[in-house]
Amino acid sequence: MKKLFALVVAFAAITMSAKAQIDFGVKGGLNVTSMSLDAKVLDSSNQMGFFIGPTAKFTLPVVGLGIDASLLFDQRSSDVELETNEGYVLSNKIKQQSIQIPVNARFAFGLGDAASVYVFAGPQFGFNLGGNKNVFENAAEWKFSSSNLSGNIGAGVMVLKHLQASVSYNFPLGKTGEFEVENYFAEKIGKNGSKSSGKMNAWQLSVAYYF
Repeated sequence: MKKLFALVVAFAAITMSAKAQIDFGVKGGLNVTSMSLDAKVLDSSNQMGFFIGPTAKFTLPVVGLGIDASLLFDQRSSDVELETNEGYVLSNKIKQQSIQIPVNARFAFGLGDAASVYVFAGPQFGFNLGGNKNVFENAAEWKFSSSNLSGNIGAGVMVLKHLQASVSYNFPLGKTGEFEVENYFAEKIGKNGSKSSGKMNAWQLSVAYYF
């Protein structure tokens, strides 16, 4: 992760030294989160969340190429139901607040001065702020990882060189967190003390305005 971050910083430095055009703005949008878990669960329901924060766009001196980077406050959650060995159903909401730093390479197709369509992909660095623990009635505990790496892929449209709208898919490249079984009541999801990992994926709809 450190090596990848160093490469991103180096790429940004090269971009700036090449007299790239830099535009600053603000970005916000919605997360539609889904959970994938190693543990046996009855249901994992999608939940809406949001993200917002400053963003910057670097346009390279090569037609259509650029990168963008953002510093986002991100909130996402999912309702999870677990079944115990005695058939009881335990439910709780897994909720996370984090700082997310997506850095995307982008390629735009011009539609004249009024609009352009672009595709993008890149890494996203996440740092957990809250929601570290969720206890399922002393049967199991969910803990978020302090940091995580994920990837983005998506497409969007830029209108009048200022307003941008996009849709993307954010997928983890490692575990988002893990369950730890606390006692025998949760044998259906693992033995006492065992751990099962989980991942949070998200479809994201975003709007950005560049000044």
